[in-house]
Amino acid sequence: MADRPTLVKCLVWDLDNTLWQGTLLEGGRAEVDETVREVIAGLDARGILQSVASKNDHDLAWARLEELGLAEYFVLPRIGWGPKSESVRAIADELNFAPAAIAFIDDQPAERAEVTFHLPEVRCYAAEEAARLLELPEFSPATVTVDSRRRRSMYQARFRREAEQAGFEGPGEEFLRSLEMVMRIDRAGEEELSRVEELTLRTSQMNATGVHYSDAALRALLDDPDQEVLTATMADRFGPHGAIGVLLFERRPEVWHLKLLATSCRVVSFGAGSVILNWLADRAHRAGVHLVADFRATDRNRMMEIAYRFAGYTDDPCACRAALAPAGEEGIQRLHLVPGPQRPPTTMKLIAPRAAAPVG
Repeated sequence: MADRPTLVKCLVWDLDNTLWQGTLLEGGRAEVDETVREVIAGLDARGILQSVASKNDHDLAWARLEELGLAEYFVLPRIGWGPKSESVRAIADELNFAPAAIAFIDDQPAERAEVTFHLPEVRCYAAEEAARLLELPEFSPATVTVDSRRRRSMYQARFRREAEQAGFEGPGEEFLRSLEMVMRIDRAGEEELSRVEELTLRTSQMNATGVHYSDAALRALLDDPDQEVLTATMADRFGPHGAIGVLLFERRPEVWHLKLLATSCRVVSFGAGSVILNWLADRAHRAGVHLVADFRATDRNRMMEIAYRFAGYTDDPCACRAALAPAGEEGIQRLHLVPGPQRPPTTMKLIAPRAAAPVG
């Protein structure tokens, strides 16, 4: 069985004779076929971002996209007169996507060849292939989550947030407070499971163990009354961040075993990981239990170890560890914390369960 192709995360459209019919600056009709509209909307609903790389007058082309009701679908458009490979590269860099996650569609073989020469990992498609893009496996994610369906709006909110931060004068903590952030921590239900699985799969820098949990494994945990599967979501005045964290832990009478903490890299600068760890410590303190957290060092998750150490986790021995089953994964360290009361965060509002009765 052939390997499934790498999914496309962003499709970059040419405009003239590709997205629309005709050449705008030569008095072409610049009308969009309904099939192309359906493809644009369909890719957006699957969480695939879309952008533009076009040799055109920027103001005229963007105005036409607005008239057609399509401008909102495109992030980071590059409309000008430079090489299209430079436009595609700039879009990939700003999105922080590898070239292999980018696709480009253009009616001109020479333009596709120019992009392929400079960016060989970018997949290129002829304009006449537009109608069948939704049928191709590289444009067909296995699951479409709540966050997938609003990925474009989340990125657009991020760009507005970053633009405001660039012009903000004052301490960083003051800027964070100005965002009016709200974090919610809650138990995962059926609807959240795919978001939890997706987060454990795509998070590496801020995954404490690197262990990926399948949908079946997560469902088994939900059915166990001693296991907690929690999700953290965030939003601010610019829009949603979506699901940004997952916690998996087992509650025992004297110790809570934190098997996995994974948070999104995009909220590290907002202190999300510290807020989650402090909340868990406060909740454990109220329940009168110790905390033991699994951690496995990788070449990418050094930031997660720093977060644990900063929160007070140590290698100190404790009798509470005897209640835990042996680590199932090679290289797992078990970090220990005697939790104390924690103050609420000062840069965001936290909505979460505050206490739990001890197990047993």
